Amino acid sequence: MDFIQVDIIGLSTSPSSGGAYALVLGEVGGNRRLPIIIGAFEAQAIALELEKIQPPRPMTHDLLRSLFDTLGAEVTDVVIDDLREGTFFAKVRYVHKEEEATLDARPSDAVALAVRTDAPLFVASTVLDEAGIPADDADLEDDEPGAEPVEREAVSAVSRLDRMEGDLEKAIAAEDYETAARLRDEINRMKEEN
Repeated sequence: MDFIQVDIIGLSTSPSSGGAYALVLGEVGGNRRLPIIIGAFEAQAIALELEKIQPPRPMTHDLLRSLFDTLGAEVTDVVIDDLREGTFFAKVRYVHKEEEATLDARPSDAVALAVRTDAPLFVASTVLDEAGIPADDADLEDDEPGAEPVEREAVSAVSRLDRMEGDLEKAIAAEDYETAARLRDEINRMKEEN
């Protein structure tokens, strides 16, 4: 399986999200973004470490890091390796006593551990191909040279899928990755049904 390295681009939320956040990962050397919806606790754990804010007591992910250190294990990397029915799956890969091993984890927990251990993040190319969103928001011209003018009736007959894809592009341009992720998932579901 091919993996593509990613970095954390940011965390975002909106009042309508019900307490959920979007963790946005960006392709290293590329233009795709991967928004993953995570809970508030996990978002806080990631944000605190990124900002180098030390809580008064260790958080769960600090405990995991301490456990790895105490056992003499090294987290080598974190991989988001699967996407099934809108749910991302991850693994923490580590070395203990010169043997490689993996732990299944939620992506949010795996990323929170990765930022604490300075482990690189990777996404399976198949996952990034399926769920990645191009960040290049340069506007494309509606009319190509030599194209026939579009009739008003044809414009009004734009399908729901086309409107949703347009909304997706607008959400990406506005860096509203939570909405973009929701639209992407619904578009994929609609395409599968057709």
